[in-house]
Amino acid sequence: MFALRTRLAGVVALVALGAAGCGGDPAPSTAPPTPAASESPGRQVGSGPSSSQAAAPSAGSTAGAAAGQPVKHAFPVQGKASYARTHHDYPASDIMAACGLTAVSPVDGTVLEVTRTDTYQAKVNDGATRGGLSVNILGGDGIRYYMSHFSTIDQGIEAGTPVKAGQPVAKVGRTGDASACHIHFGISPACQKTTDWWTRRGAIWPWSYLDAWKAGTEKSPVADVEQWQQQHGCPTKPLVNP
Repeated sequence: MFALRTRLAGVVALVALGAAGCGGDPAPSTAPPTPAASESPGRQVGSGPSSSQAAAPSAGSTAGAAAGQPVKHAFPVQGKASYARTHHDYPASDIMAACGLTAVSPVDGTVLEVTRTDTYQAKVNDGATRGGLSVNILGGDGIRYYMSHFSTIDQGIEAGTPVKAGQPVAKVGRTGDASACHIHFGISPACQKTTDWWTRRGAIWPWSYLDAWKAGTEKSPVADVEQWQQQHGCPTKPLVNP
């Protein structure tokens, strides 16, 4: 009997000792672990604008106007004009119109650059001066619109001047490398804004947009320009005949 009691006391002591040892370690949690914050490529966790705070578009971006207003477009000539669906060497449109007709801004935007002096020389044939008198506009949609060969440019049209679609900016002419009165019209990404004449002169075909604007229908070239830039970036030299 004494031996039985001794064995039972030993078992009780061992159970008590084991319970004390387990009590020193924290019990495993049954709750699932909190997931770590995820990180999207190119963005640090917790940084950048929230979904309710869109970043303001910078000049040259293809985002909409900063004020959130729709960007309007207009056919570049007041009066009778025609244009082909092709152009030599690179995408652009020659809008044929009588000398002296009023040329207007094709978009709501800001003037980037104005050339008031015709320095083109045929024997040199420099692409940078081939347009003669020209106006270069950054649209509120982030797209660059270039028009050239003007006879005169209106007073008050200078770099930094805000313009509205349909606002007069110049008169049709044939300065630069032009044998007949017309407007050379090019649409391109902003890229270097003023110095990259090889992109400024035209990157996408404008005729479908000219068709729409002439008919009074709004049509944006943003998607077309974005696709072109995804393929070509901002070239540092002409892609075709300079």
